[in-house]
Amino acid sequence: MKEKKQTKPQLLLLEDVTNLGRKGDLTIAKPGFVRNFLLPQKKAVIADKRTIRMQERLQEERAKQAAQDKKDAEVLADKLKDLTLSMTVKTDSQGHLYGSVAAIDIVKVLAGEGYEIDRKNVVLAKSIKTVGLYEIQLRLKENVPATFKLKVKGDKVIQEVKTRVEVIEEGAEESEALTSDEGGEDLPMQSERKKEMQEELEERSKE
Repeated sequence: MKEKKQTKPQLLLLEDVTNLGRKGDLTIAKPGFVRNFLLPQKKAVIADKRTIRMQERLQEERAKQAAQDKKDAEVLADKLKDLTLSMTVKTDSQGHLYGSVAAIDIVKVLAGEGYEIDRKNVVLAKSIKTVGLYEIQLRLKENVPATFKLKVKGDKVIQEVKTRVEVIEEGAEESEALTSDEGGEDLPMQSERKKEMQEELEERSKE
């Protein structure tokens, strides 16, 4: 004899729940999620004749909240559109990042400037892995689009060492041209110094 399949109870959401619905929506969810989260956290109630009467009021409240959220998001989008923020990351000598800049890093950069957004608001097709200037796409509350610019810079110490190596290389080339007829007595010292600087660069990159 087949067991009768248990029907999931219909729920009335008291708050917005990500990937489930908005305040005032009727929905269903997995029993464990209902039992362990939605009901204890008062995010929802089991829908019945009594609670259904609440639905219209909840939907009206949600509509008002949506209007305010959209207004706030539009104000934020306007503030961000001309904004350029910077962050410094560890890189190798070619400017490639050790790791990458992900959505959570962008959230932290904005938070540091007083702009609070959720990670889900960041629209990032793939992580940033090289230094440069990027236009970051955001999707704020009520799907309001926003953008700002993010300048990803390499670690200053590493860049300074790299620059010093380049200066030595240029100096070696000039010295070679000037002393080629005199035997190039200073070239071994310059070559050794260049080697030391390159080793220093490699060590800095590993930190």
